Amino acid sequence: MKHIEILGTGCPKCKKLTEQTMIAADELGLECNIEKVEDIQKIMAYGVMMTPALVVDGKVKLTGKVPSVEELKELIS
Repeated sequence: MKHIEILGTGCPKCKKLTEQTMIAADELGLECNIEKVEDIQKIMAYGVMMTPALVVDGKVKLTGKVPSVEELKELIS
């Protein structure tokens, strides 16, 4: 099971990334745990300076933008 984290403070882009990631995981039939991380200290611990950010199994895959569902499928699979 994959562990996916969406890093962000709750802005519209962060919410959109969460929605898009859920859609991508669902379309892939991927078993995963999607967690929203809003704590600034936790976000900074990943070295992320721009949100939203996508972390898959502890590795930062994307920062500062909301990709398409198709792009997200590649990043999380």
